[in-house]
Amino acid sequence: MERITINARKFDGTVHRSWGASLVERNGDLLVLEGVFDSTVDHPEIGVIRPGTVSLEYYWLDRCYNIFKFSEPEGDLKCFYCNINLPPTFESGVLDYIDLDIDVLHVPGCGTRILDEEEFERNATLFGYGNSIRQVVRESLSTVLGMIDRGEHPFDVSNAATGAQSATAEA
Repeated sequence: MERITINARKFDGTVHRSWGASLVERNGDLLVLEGVFDSTVDHPEIGVIRPGTVSLEYYWLDRCYNIFKFSEPEGDLKCFYCNINLPPTFESGVLDYIDLDIDVLHVPGCGTRILDEEEFERNATLFGYGNSIRQVVRESLSTVLGMIDRGEHPFDVSNAATGAQSATAEA
């Protein structure tokens, strides 16, 4: 599998986070990547992410969000984490996207929360987000919440298939 570098950037283009993952499949504008945590991460919203946790990551080159499906090392679904962002670019093994701060955490059976609204407001002032960026965020947030409510892929946890085949069948 091809190794990909992912860069989450702030609105001014500076890299906020960077990590590696493997390209599982590409189907048109959808890229499905898989990352495996090699060390413990204590995330303020997700909690402890243990080594061996798998992150199946869905990036659409024409959409303003991405979706991470976290599974415990034993294979059990942990949660979904969704970033609202500008459409990513993918070139020469590097996927870059501008993170627009607002996130969604969905834990099946436990609920859905919108995260980082204060960070969005701070950065909207700091970086001068205009009305068009605010509209992108509202529309993308609405789309992701609707996908969750309808149980659309990849939020269809009743479907045992978690890999790229089910992602491409519904993309």
